[in-house]
Amino acid sequence: MVQLRRAKWIPLGVIVLGVVLDLVTPTDVTSAPLLMAAPVAAAPLLSLRGIIAIGALAMAVHALLAWHDGTFGWQRGVANQLTLLAVTVLAVLINRSLEGRDARTRRARHIAAVAQSAVLPRPPSRLGELRIAARYVPAEDEAMIGGDLYVVQETPHGVRVMVGDVRGKGLGAVSAVCADLGAFRYAADEAEDLPGLVAALERALLREGGRRGGQEQDEGFTTALIAEFADDLGVVRVVNRGHPPPVLLDAQGRATVLEPSEEAPPLGMSGLGTWSCPVDTFPFPPGATLICYTDGVTEARDESGVFYDASVRLPFLVHHRALIGYPASPAQILHLLIEDVGHHTGGRIQDDQALLALHRPPVPPHA
Repeated sequence: MVQLRRAKWIPLGVIVLGVVLDLVTPTDVTSAPLLMAAPVAAAPLLSLRGIIAIGALAMAVHALLAWHDGTFGWQRGVANQLTLLAVTVLAVLINRSLEGRDARTRRARHIAAVAQSAVLPRPPSRLGELRIAARYVPAEDEAMIGGDLYVVQETPHGVRVMVGDVRGKGLGAVSAVCADLGAFRYAADEAEDLPGLVAALERALLREGGRRGGQEQDEGFTTALIAEFADDLGVVRVVNRGHPPPVLLDAQGRATVLEPSEEAPPLGMSGLGTWSCPVDTFPFPPGATLICYTDGVTEARDESGVFYDASVRLPFLVHHRALIGYPASPAQILHLLIEDVGHHTGGRIQDDQALLALHRPPVPPHA
């Protein structure tokens, strides 16, 4: 935003440069071509009134400079004035064309946002004592729907969560996301345990791959992290199917990576073999926050190719927030994390990012 405000001064700077060059060069050298560049530079930066004002200013400046040099005739004066007028009209037409394109882009983004909210609705901010925040950061502004997903659901077996990343892009990935979410919504209520839930997801993905056929049938898969919180929130049970492990932040801001005890392939690959479904149980103490994300975070690289490490950065980010007066909420943690990933990559988002933070409030002090 600051850069855009600074860029709006470029057309005026071009006119000032034209004046300086005209005054320091011989009278037979004209700055008219440089002045003609000012309305064109204003076309993508200023409003319609601003472009007309820059064009009128350029014409007035040219007339004054030519009068000062004694060169305001038909060829050096009137002809250049007519050319400046034509260039200003051209700049107005360019501006109108850009405005129309921007309006179409805004409509497309609005439609994409509505579609995303339908395909990937935002989880509730609270389920019982569990506080929840979710963010989705697309790699491309115009493509707000991708293959990353998250879902949080209260079930008869406790709160169950899934964060996943579907292989591929485009409508095929969105179709697989819908299949994953639909299968999870049903199986999370019905399955007695996490292995049963994972088996239901496997079957749903195989059916979806069969419907799509071709290469997607053989290679379609979803990396997934599936978690289940005990009723008292004392522990969290996790199944990791080829997904980046989550980070557990305790009440003091210390980070622990919840690595799986046994490696397991992504969902949708059971046609290639049979694997066990290890369920790992971790303490989830009061004041702790479980932070889950897709590989858009873990595979984010800086200019030197160094990958982003959330487990190292998160304690620093949370500690800094605590120093300025208040502890970070789940939503603030995700905001800090997304912002820090952006700084790490220099603003170059290389892949979609789906992030989920689940927080257990600390035990209130006794009166």
